[in-house]
Formats: sequence, structure tokens, C-alpha cells
Amino acid sequence: MILLGCASLRAQEYPFQDTRLSEDERLDNAVSLMTVDEKLLTVTGQGVPRLGIANPGATEAIHGIVRGGDAELPSPAGNAGQFGGWPGRPKPKYTNSTAFPQAYGVGETWDREMARTVGEVMSYEARFYSKDAPWKCLILWAPNADIARDPRWGRTEESFGEDPYLVGEIVAAEVRGIQGDDPVYWRGAALMKHFLANSNEDNRYKTDSRFDETLFREYYSYGFWKGARAGAMSLMTAYNAYNGIPCIAAPFIKEILYDEWGMKGTIVDDAGALPFMYMPQMHGYAADINEAIKMALEAGLTRFIDSRFEQVKAAYDAGYISDEVLDERTKSNLRTMLRLGLMDAGCPYDAQVFGSEEDLPWEREEFKAKARLVTQKSIVLLKNEGALLPLDTTRVRKIAVFGNRAEKVLKDWYGALPAYRVSPLEGIQSYVDGSGVEVRFQRWDSDGSAQELARWADVCIVCVGNHPATSPDWDGQSVQSPWAYGTVAGDGREALDRRSLQLETEDLIKVVWQANHNTVVTLISSFPYAINWTAANVPAIVHLTQCSQELGNALADVLFGEYNPAGRTTQTWVADILDLPNMLDYDIRHGRTYMYSKAKPVFPFGHGLSYTSFKYSRLKVRREDDRVVFSFDLKNTGSRDGEEVVQLYARFKGDDASKRLRGFERIAVGAGQTVRAEIAVPLEDLRLWDSGSHQWALPKGRARILVGASSEDIRLKTRIRL
Repeated sequence: MILLGCASLRAQEYPFQDTRLSEDERLDNAVSLMTVDEKLLTVTGQGVPRLGIANPGATEAIHGIVRGGDAELPSPAGNAGQFGGWPGRPKPKYTNSTAFPQAYGVGETWDREMARTVGEVMSYEARFYSKDAPWKCLILWAPNADIARDPRWGRTEESFGEDPYLVGEIVAAEVRGIQGDDPVYWRGAALMKHFLANSNEDNRYKTDSRFDETLFREYYSYGFWKGARAGAMSLMTAYNAYNGIPCIAAPFIKEILYDEWGMKGTIVDDAGALPFMYMPQMHGYAADINEAIKMALEAGLTRFIDSRFEQVKAAYDAGYISDEVLDERTKSNLRTMLRLGLMDAGCPYDAQVFGSEEDLPWEREEFKAKARLVTQKSIVLLKNEGALLPLDTTRVRKIAVFGNRAEKVLKDWYGALPAYRVSPLEGIQSYVDGSGVEVRFQRWDSDGSAQELARWADVCIVCVGNHPATSPDWDGQSVQSPWAYGTVAGDGREALDRRSLQLETEDLIKVVWQANHNTVVTLISSFPYAINWTAANVPAIVHLTQCSQELGNALADVLFGEYNPAGRTTQTWVADILDLPNMLDYDIRHGRTYMYSKAKPVFPFGHGLSYTSFKYSRLKVRREDDRVVFSFDLKNTGSRDGEEVVQLYARFKGDDASKRLRGFERIAVGAGQTVRAEIAVPLEDLRLWDSGSHQWALPKGRARILVGASSEDIRLKTRIRL
């Protein structure tokens, strides 16, 4: 991404346009020049046209910016604003953007650089959309820093995983990618969501997430804290309450986000959260809308994303909003506009080289290659008994493909609309084209013919998984499941938690495997399944998530050995729904995640295989000023080049958790080669929360350090004194 120097200032009409002044001086001057109505307009999401300050706009951006909606599954009118279609606004000139794997898949890369790449591409394309547009989209509602504590959560697809350290590292990397490297300006504003402890969908508008201060710090807020440390100044509050107070009006906005973390940007509510504050069947926390507006703004919220100017104006006129609070919240909103370069004549990101109008970013080979690489790195090889994979086309001449996820790349609720999509079937067919390998496809086994096809084949590939929009598989018919409803108990999405962990199509796997044991299951899903039978019987299983435009190509690259997989699970794949506590029990110590669960999983946290093997040896420890460095030999003992995700866990004296992830690196090693691997752990990442002193502190005594290939595959151990 090429950055050029700032453009010269235009003729200065107001002091806030003088870049020689401090940020606060500029913002204070701008606020002083504004009318009350102009300030209130910033609270409802507008710029200040009279002063030449453009509205930054916003867009969903979980794994690609969302501008044009979905040509297949029309979005409900009530959510049109999230897709660039508020009434009165023109439809965007372009509707496409680069589509990456779902956030869950980005997490499965265990690769900070891939998360940064996703952020860079999204904000670059947001700048492209905004360069000449009256309605910009420079505030990206991403990354999602919520933690996937329970696989039944409908929005698991939006999370990077169940571990706070992993989530925090990936969040921080994506924030840096979105906002860019310029010391003054942001390419895009990263607005993290949803603060706090928003990991149940059913009744989320009135539920109360209850847990103590220690879990607040060590678990639920940790990813947001890392994002703030990486430079994010903005976030979206959650629908739910935290310990009895709706998050939209919680004291933590000022006490922690503002005062501790320095988040001085745009703090928004989620759509509809304001009326849920006073509706008696929801939170019923405020008496009416005026009191709800007062509570939210005084708590620190700076913007309502779905409230009309007239509503907020009425609350001000009635005396519910003080001028002091209004000025403070306006200043925060303007800070985002300032960092985006909207208060200056130009900034480096205005000068990006976009090329001609025909040179669309999402059509460049560079961006297609990035989508393919992130997708390759996201694929997890869960099982490979007998080295069935990779497939050798000199020996495998007949391939039978099955399943309802083979023919299409599906789009989820907040996914980009790509210019093209490569399905699993297309990717497989394209790879073997011209080699003489025959590929046949059958979706179901409605008449027993699938077993005949399976017996014909040398290898069977079964592509199954969820529908991310919870819509029925009715071929070409465009059907959107009603909001908060789905047709399959094991599916989920926003507003709908999963009712089951069972894979509805596992019987198809059984039928195919019975006829031909050379079966590969390609599980394309937004979350884990309790696939106990498949894990016990089928020799090869790969997992990847939905929505990438390069899904089929990346999958074929892995199946045929062009790319050696190294993705890792980011959640514990539990064996039974009974292994999970009550959905609304937010105290994870009661048996959630690899840290506290006692049940044997189908696949553990951090699990993933390779087409080669690795040996760990000679663990050494050295202390530096503010960190501990763990180094060891990592040898590729196989015949293929590959990558290993080395993971470092700590077990602290007196800690209830069995272990905690405290470091990881994805390391490439050539066949037969040995590298000296290092995992540097800052001392601050070895701290735990001291509830007595209400601060972070290094645990006393010795900590046990565990290094390995997953949370259950530990290869090296040592002890260090903290």
C-alpha cells in the first residue's frame, strides 16, 4: 500500500484547520464553532458540512466491507442502513469488495500477518468507495473482539475463538491493518464490537451477563484491551446488560474505556439498543426514551447509530442533555473525523493510487491472491489417517464429490459481495482439468445411487456444513429465513443461537463411507460440530469456514498438496452438548473452554495437522528487560516443506485454569531442516488480575511453561520464577 505525504493545507478559514495546533486544541476550536444542532447531528452520525467536515460514514466489515447487500438473499428493510441503503441515500456505484473467510476462519490461521492483511484490504477498499462519494464508509465495524465461550452462540462465525490471548493478538493485528501505519492519520477507523460479554443471541436484548471483576479483565474484555493498545479508539456496546446494567449505559465506558485505555473516539450503541433500555419487556432500565438518551450519553456513549435527530433534539430541549456532556461527546466524534483526515485538505490515504475507474481493487490479481492465501492458511487438517491426503492425481483417477456445500460459496449476514466465487466443486474440477482425472458430483443420496457412485470412485469428497444465513437449501430460489429463525437446529447466526451441535448431514457421510472408506470430509462451517462418528471412522477431515471468494481454489490447493495446511482450531470441539454449562452461565470456570473443561473433546483447542511432522527439542529460556524469550529447535522431520503453529501455555501456581495460552508463532520450516524457533512473551502477558489490589500483577512463585502443537499435544516443559 503506497502512502504519499500530506497535501498542503487549503486556505485556512478556522483555527481547527491549522495542523500545527495540538489535536485537542483543534477539536476544542471546532466544537466552539458549532451550533447545538450541529453537535446533536454528530451524535446521530453526521458530519459538519458548514465547517467543511465530512461525515465519515460506516460499514459492516467482519471479513470484507459490506456495501451492496446480497443478490441472492435480500436483506430485511429494517437493516438496510448496515448495507449502504438508508432511505434517501443513493445506492453505491459499486457493490463488490474482496471476500475473505469468516472471522472464525481468520482466527484459525493463527497468523497475525493474515489478520493485518484482511484489515488492510478492507480499509483500502473503504477508501476507494469513499474517495468521491457523498456517503463515505470510513468507520469499519470491525474487528469483532467478542470471545466464543460457547459453540452454540449464533455469532460464533464472527469471533476469532475462545481464548482471550489468541483473540487479543488477532484483534490487535486487524486493528493495525485497518488503521494503517501513518503516525497521524488512519486509513480507516477500527470500531470493535460488541462490548461486553455478548455471546448469546436468544433474548440478548434483555439478558444479563454476570461474572466477577477477574473474568472481566482476564477474559471478556481482554481482546478489546489489546485492540485499544494497538490504536483502536472506537467500539460498539452490546445489547445485553453486565451485572444488572445495560452495556449502553454502563460505568465501564468512562471508567475503563476512556480513563484507563484512552479510547477517545466514537463509542456507539448497537442498532435498537436505545429503545431496549426503556421497553418493559426488554431491560426496562430507563423510564422513557429521554431518560435512556440521558443515561447513555452521560455514561460515555458518543453516537446512536439508529436514532433520529428529532429524538435526541427533543431530549436536549427537555433538559436531559447538558451542554457539557454534549460538547464532550461531540469532541469524541470529531476526533474520529480528524484522524480520518476529514478536517484537513488531505491526508496520506487520500493520495493512495487507485488507478482508473476501471481498476477496481477487488478485481486486481493482488487482492485475489491475498484472499486465496488467507483462505489456504485458515484450513485445518483435523484428521489424516493413513496419509489419505494429499491426493495424488497419478493414482487417484476417479473422484466423487458429494454434499450440499459443494456447489456454492454461500454468503453470511455481514459478508462482502465478491465479484466472483469459486465453489469447492469448481476448485476440484479446475485443479484436475487436463489431467485425465474424472470428477462426478451428486448432492444427496435420496435413492441409494450415492453409494453406487462412491463405489465407482477412487476417493470420495463429502462437502457438508451449515448455511450461514440459516436459509433452506431450495436450489435457485431466493429465500431468506425470517429474522431469528432457521430451518436446521444445528445452524445459527445473529439473533439465533444453535439448538444442537449435531451435523444434520452426518448420515450422508456414513452412507458414502460405508461404500468407500477412502472418504474425505470437507466440513465448511461457521462453528464446531460434535462429529463423534465421523471423527472415529472417516480417515480424513478438513475444516474451513464459509464465504471466501477463493474457497474452492484454496481447498483444492490443500486437498491435492499444493499447499501444506497448518490451520488450528480456535475452540474446543466438544463431544456432547451435555459437556457445556447453561448457555447464560458466563462464569467460564464452571467448565467452559480448554482452560476449565474436564470433558474429553472431539478435537482440542489449538489442534491441527500437517502433511509433514515436526520435532521439538532443546528448550532454553532467557530473560530480557521486559520479556521472557523461549527458544527451541524445531525440525521438519518429513519430506514436505511445511508450517508449524508452535504454542506456549503457562500454568500458574494456585490458578484454577489448567493452562493459559501466552504465546504462539506460525513458523515455516523446509523439509529436513531445523530452525531455532523463538516465542517472546512480554512480562505483561504473564500477569493475572489481582482482585484484592484491583490491578494486574505477576503471580508469585514458579510458573510451569508448556510448549507444543496444541493445548493437549505438549512437547517441551520447563519452569520459570516470576
